[in-house]
Amino acid sequence: MIEVEQLRKQYGEFVAVDEVSFTANAGEIFGLLGPNGAGKSTTISCISGILEPTSGNIRVLGHDVVSDGVASRRQLGIVPQELAIYEDLSATENLSYWGGAYGLRGEKLKSRVQEVLRDIGLLDRAKEPSKNFSGGMKRRLNFGCGVVHEPKVLLLDEPTVGVDPQSREKLFDLVQAQVGVGTCVLYTTHYMEEAEKLCDQLAIVDHGKVIAHGTLDELRNMFGERDLIRLTGQFDPSQIHDIFQHRVDIEVLMVDELNLQLSVGDGSLKLPDLFATLNEAGAHIGETTLSRPNLESLFIKLTGKELRE
Repeated sequence: MIEVEQLRKQYGEFVAVDEVSFTANAGEIFGLLGPNGAGKSTTISCISGILEPTSGNIRVLGHDVVSDGVASRRQLGIVPQELAIYEDLSATENLSYWGGAYGLRGEKLKSRVQEVLRDIGLLDRAKEPSKNFSGGMKRRLNFGCGVVHEPKVLLLDEPTVGVDPQSREKLFDLVQAQVGVGTCVLYTTHYMEEAEKLCDQLAIVDHGKVIAHGTLDELRNMFGERDLIRLTGQFDPSQIHDIFQHRVDIEVLMVDELNLQLSVGDGSLKLPDLFATLNEAGAHIGETTLSRPNLESLFIKLTGKELRE
């Protein structure tokens, strides 16, 4: 449904997207996971035809987005990070506008607007100006405007930014409903818990590059059978690297003056030895957390920084 081959988008000397390739299929959620500024939104903009790639190829439903742009966008739905609703218009008017823009007319448009209003939980507020809506309601309406024409491919760019927990769960349900009818969903996020909960396939991106790609289990396996240990306190980064540089069972993922993150085999058994080693090195430990590896620990291992930076 979406084929991206060696996509590159460059602005002068700055490379926003650097040779990105992936394929997303019908009836699945393909996630682009990475920090703000990683190139996720730029990739979405190139797929949707808003931006023209510097090089590479993109096909949506077999249509090249540059040479056959109209056909590639005909079955494409977009839910942008910035709200694409008209706040002086009601929910019904917003949905009718976007449905009409994609060619819906007459009774088909009316019935589809009613269906979407029910799905996004705004049927009782249908005629009210959307400027009166809460942030979560606006996000749900934003989603509805992207799916009112029943697209076969749906691009979701950080769709839950700034929403309350209830609206976030509702949006998750709406995304899953799209997958249930066979839609191909491309989902960008910098929240690793969203990616773990929703995505069938994932590409972790940083500085415009795909640094890991696969299913959730495949990505977790890249970390190996090791635990993630996070410590807060006071640390000397150069000394920390020195004392652990020859330890095959302990890997320093990230360290600064206040934080230390380690990848450790059999972490719970190694804690006493770890504390003793750090104490001898003059470190002062405040809090310690031990957890199983997840997408965030993999990201830290690959990049040396927090996912949300």
